Amino acid sequence: MAGNLTRDEARERARLISVQSYVVELDLTEGDERFESITTVRFTGTRPGAETFIDLAGAKVRKAVLNGTELDVDGYDPETGRLPLPNLAESNELRIDADCSYMRTGEGLHRFVDPVDDSVYLHSQFETADAHRMYACFDQPDLKATFELTVIAPSSWEVISNAAPETTEELPEHSGRHGTLQAARRWHFPPTPVISTYITALCAGPYHKVTSEHDGIPLGLYCRASLAEHLDADNIFEVTRQGFDFFHRVFGIRYPFGKYDQLFVPEFNAGAMENAGCVTFLEDYVFRSRVTDAIIERRAETILHEMAHMWFGDLVTMRWWDDLWLNESFATYASVLCQAEATRWGQGAWTTFANVEKSWAYRQDQLPSTHPIAADIVDMHAVEVNFDGITYAKGASVLKQLVAYVGLDNFLAGVRDYFNEHAWGNTTLADLLGALERTSGRDLSSWSKEWLETSWVNTLRPSFTTDAEGRFLEFEVLQEAPADYPTLRSHRVAIGLYSLRDGALVRTRRVELDVVGARTAVTELVGELQPDLVLINDDDLTYAKVRLDGRSLQTLVDGGIARFTESLPRALCWSAAWDMTRDAEMSTRDYVALVNSGIESVKDITVAQTVLRQARLAVQQYADPSWRQEGLASLAARL
Repeated sequence: MAGNLTRDEARERARLISVQSYVVELDLTEGDERFESITTVRFTGTRPGAETFIDLAGAKVRKAVLNGTELDVDGYDPETGRLPLPNLAESNELRIDADCSYMRTGEGLHRFVDPVDDSVYLHSQFETADAHRMYACFDQPDLKATFELTVIAPSSWEVISNAAPETTEELPEHSGRHGTLQAARRWHFPPTPVISTYITALCAGPYHKVTSEHDGIPLGLYCRASLAEHLDADNIFEVTRQGFDFFHRVFGIRYPFGKYDQLFVPEFNAGAMENAGCVTFLEDYVFRSRVTDAIIERRAETILHEMAHMWFGDLVTMRWWDDLWLNESFATYASVLCQAEATRWGQGAWTTFANVEKSWAYRQDQLPSTHPIAADIVDMHAVEVNFDGITYAKGASVLKQLVAYVGLDNFLAGVRDYFNEHAWGNTTLADLLGALERTSGRDLSSWSKEWLETSWVNTLRPSFTTDAEGRFLEFEVLQEAPADYPTLRSHRVAIGLYSLRDGALVRTRRVELDVVGARTAVTELVGELQPDLVLINDDDLTYAKVRLDGRSLQTLVDGGIARFTESLPRALCWSAAWDMTRDAEMSTRDYVALVNSGIESVKDITVAQTVLRQARLAVQQYADPSWRQEGLASLAARL
């Protein structure tokens, strides 16, 4: 990240100016270290005579002209990345001519030399605030503008940006600022819609390209030429088409950015990035050997995650990074919903979500480093520590809980209203909650405080008594919280009753209700015969650890874990047993017995990997030391 803009500075700058457009001219033929970057930005000022600053990091500024007056660039500090702008007018035009630096650490405009064939590849990475490493800009999400880009690059290169190129022109004897003659090409891209700086993008180099289209949307896939044989375009395009069909249907607004390119770029410093119309991915997603279907499923989730951002994040953008969690959590939730409803993974996607995202969230939320989902982001440095399991996975889990609380149809109706009302604008969490309150009739103010402003995870356990025939006389859900994090939240949960029928463990009754406070009576279950297994949080609606009563746990240890007919309740029981072992409510010997009795039934590789990792950890760290070798031997013999 370049400069450390504070939230107060961003708010003040947004009060002073409104940005209309950027025209950016880049020459990428100027050598290995720097490139020419000329930016013309037009913006209005609310207080003529006031002063602000523009962001430009690590550059050599040759000339800066504001409203016809040349600025003294001696006040520019390439380290802080700020150029003062004095005496603003009501209508302003600023032109900055600079040499900017290529990066080798993943921010700004990153330059990579392929060791296979010495080809040069460039890609941009601007989140959270690195656009001003490539061009001068007011680098904050709420100062949106249009972006018109012209790029001069070697003639053999592809150049990809947010929009499709409007024109290309061959330059047989291009001589740049430093006088080096070479064959080049000028690419001109038309102005984008109004977007934030952090989702502008540029990729350039001799990329291998595969094209297609869907529903009138041009589709492109890119990777470096040396990986072309490994690019499984058909699979990626299939998921992309399924995503567009699903999101068009549930969001109610067509994809807003024209073409849709996806690039697998070298030395990418993240998993993927939702640049508008020009999504970049970690190159590991180009598989160079056979992989499991579970890995292909995870790539599909990432593809759909970035696609969901085209609406939530790119079309409608957070005002400040306080709502980073909402941006990422929504995309994660929407991607899994799409996988479950529109792809070949079906409802098994929610099993993967429970086993991957939620288990990540539970781990992160029980560490000393836990923090509320809605973090207080006072400056850009504070953003960096919040790209974690709380922001992504717990946030998505809490959104799933919110969907259960308001109902899926009401949730999607609220999201459609939100998109229509705020398209091309900036919002806060309150704007989304307001839309959801209108469509659901639920008051979400207390929900927001409970779930977003507090840390840690609650524990839910069943409590009941039975009569002589084994029928429930009373049934309650108990909610617990540790003393350091005492919040008892409102949970929308389902309770499933499972019985062994013809050798299968099947659900015979399901009750859905709100759990509030320390004790919640479940009158609907009074009179029901106690089943072989009681599962609190059936269907994984809420974010909480759950406990199993003695009979339910024995059912699992005696082989019941292998007899579920569905993958999600099995995964939830694995998770509950692990939480009980980790919290010293279940012995390691019983957990190992459970693993030995049920591991053969696990068909989902992500669940199998998790269960085996946890079993080994339990034996190595939680078991009686004198029993550890026996425990490991029993696992090895079973496997």
